[in-house]
Amino acid sequence: MSRIGVFGAGSWGTALAVHLAQQGHDVTLWARDPAFVADLQAARENRPYLPGTPLPPTLQPTHSLEEALDDAAIALVVVPSHGFRPVVERMRPHLAPATILVSATKGIEQARWLRMSEVCHEVVGADHPVAVLSGPSFAAEVARGLPTAVLVASTNPGAAQQVQHEFRGPAFRLYASDDVIGVEVGGALKNVMAIAAGVADALGLGQNARAALITRGLAEMSRLALAAGGRRDTLAGLSGIGDLVLTCTGGLSRNHHVGFELGRGRPLADVLGEMRMVAEGVRTTEGALALGRCHGVELPISEKVHQIMAGDIRPREALVELMLRPQKAEG
Repeated sequence: MSRIGVFGAGSWGTALAVHLAQQGHDVTLWARDPAFVADLQAARENRPYLPGTPLPPTLQPTHSLEEALDDAAIALVVVPSHGFRPVVERMRPHLAPATILVSATKGIEQARWLRMSEVCHEVVGADHPVAVLSGPSFAAEVARGLPTAVLVASTNPGAAQQVQHEFRGPAFRLYASDDVIGVEVGGALKNVMAIAAGVADALGLGQNARAALITRGLAEMSRLALAAGGRRDTLAGLSGIGDLVLTCTGGLSRNHHVGFELGRGRPLADVLGEMRMVAEGVRTTEGALALGRCHGVELPISEKVHQIMAGDIRPREALVELMLRPQKAEG
């Protein structure tokens, strides 16, 4: 079995590390804070982010990047998008030549609006194969061993196949794709749509509205992915409609929670101030709009989410403006 380093000890990083250790891998789980790592080592549980899930004996927490990357066949990066580049830059000098770099972060880098795989390629160059992991997957359910199907995407077929092989488990199935762009755009924008769904649910708009929002949200995601160089059919799969439905309807969605609280009239700063974990959709919304402008793609739902978060429009007014847009053919 391979040695795998997981970078980021939030709920998703911990759940993946637990899953990989349960498959027999030697896993290191890296976190930046030595005190937090000491608590993980002592409690053998991630009490702040994934309580109730014991860490297997073959999973070792560490705050040493060198230790986490020592002889690692795969380096799995699961940190928020705003901290992604600094972590990969710190990892670069310690990466072995054959190490596969895998991103499980669903977001867009601010300022330059890069996808996470683009950040990886920019930092490590062509020396290491890069893959992305995405799909409908709540951390708590993966940690409990509930059936989950996700997607691994890479332009390097060998890297995708190796990640499929190493990550597979009795309740964890991976499909492969070479459409990295489509997978990452879908994984990022579905969080924006989840915020919109949370707003709609808080307003009590009903199931009809939710179904319309999910469908039109998928169209918005697909348009941007296609314009950026992805394939429309990718958005009809796990990393598109699959992840979108889960995040817009599941009670464990952080982004849906943000939208719900915004729909109740609370300011964004107050909502985020109460959250321990990151809701990627908050940062992704601005990135999505920037990419939309770059590619000449209209993103009406994302625009309204951005206005609601900024306090420029009330949630119900945003709904009215969306409903009163000029009618046109579906597409």
